[in-house]
Amino acid sequence: MASAFRWSKPLLGDVLVILVGLIFVTCLFKALWHNEHAAKLQIRLGDKIYAIYSLDQNRNIDIQGPIGITRIVIANGKARFASSPCPNQYCVHQGWLSHKGQAAICLPNQVSLELLGGEKPFDSLNY
Repeated sequence: MASAFRWSKPLLGDVLVILVGLIFVTCLFKALWHNEHAAKLQIRLGDKIYAIYSLDQNRNIDIQGPIGITRIVIANGKARFASSPCPNQYCVHQGWLSHKGQAAICLPNQVSLELLGGEKPFDSLNY
């Protein structure tokens, strides 16, 4: 049984719709993709800000949390959890943070890192 559907050559309108769509997606990608480097590291312990550090330094920071000491490393404009007393070590496996808006959290020890820049790349966290 032969198929009733045949492929036809794309028409000029088809090509224009695809081209406009690709241009639109490219413009949105450039406008919304923020990949700026951060300038500061904000550390929270529980629900309070513990400290804010510049990323223009090399430094190790030890923070006493509810279950033990968490070590944070700042080096070469980046920050990360180096060690933590939590069992799964998800925060340590998060790796280096270098762009504004990135965050890493150690929930068992209630320590969180957030990189700050000029403005946050999102509208709001909650409403």
